[in-house]
Amino acid sequence: MLTARFLQDVVDVVRESGGIIRRQWEKTHAIRHKGSIDLVTETDVAVEAFLKERLGELLPQAEFLAEESCVAGQEPSPLCWIIDPVDGTTNFVHRIPQVGTSVALWADGHVVLGVVNVPMMEECFWAGLGMGAFRNGEPIHVSPAGALADAVVATGFPYAIAERLDDVLARLALVLPRAQGVRRIGAASVDLAYVAAGRQDAFYEMLLKPWDVAAGWLLVEEAGGRVTALDGRPYAFGDEIMASNGLVHKELRHLLAAVTPVQAARRPA
Repeated sequence: MLTARFLQDVVDVVRESGGIIRRQWEKTHAIRHKGSIDLVTETDVAVEAFLKERLGELLPQAEFLAEESCVAGQEPSPLCWIIDPVDGTTNFVHRIPQVGTSVALWADGHVVLGVVNVPMMEECFWAGLGMGAFRNGEPIHVSPAGALADAVVATGFPYAIAERLDDVLARLALVLPRAQGVRRIGAASVDLAYVAAGRQDAFYEMLLKPWDVAAGWLLVEEAGGRVTALDGRPYAFGDEIMASNGLVHKELRHLLAAVTPVQAARRPA
């Protein structure tokens, strides 16, 4: 199923969907709130509909797990597309260009294909299982930083920030004085793509959904990096994620282990 031709066809579809984001960029958006700071626009819905139609033509037997149309409790089926049509909707509404479209193909318990398109930056990152990772057609690799003192560490804040503020601040208090820099882009798929491309050396975040991380997970691993749960266990959807170039992984994991938040139950898709 996974061939270079199929991967390129998927990349072409995802890139084409970026045209919807570009055309809507300067317009006034109809905004709906899923939560106090969790936004949806007509662009999210339009991009998702486009992707479901076109990807359905490429692989009719695959199901979909997509952010704007999923139902409570839905989990990835054995063969499905995992889609975040506009990752970083708040960025999009405020015209901050780090906005990604994340598409992954999940098959038999693994991500086998991942694409993160950042249309306003004219960058598209993609990977196929065992095929390497690429940015605009050029191979990418994680950074050579070997210590947190030389590393840029990215993180994100959950929508339930009010409930998890103590955990977030406690972790930041540990990382800020140890890392060379800390960044918060506001789109997990873009953060993971940047780790894969060697621009950021590590990334961690809590309470992410499969569509936030599926494509980026494969990107990081195919670029030579490492993805685990925050405690070092093999990563599974619903875990707190930590991705890195592999070289700073142990140091960051041990540092963050000093914070022992109340563990949230694994979130179903």
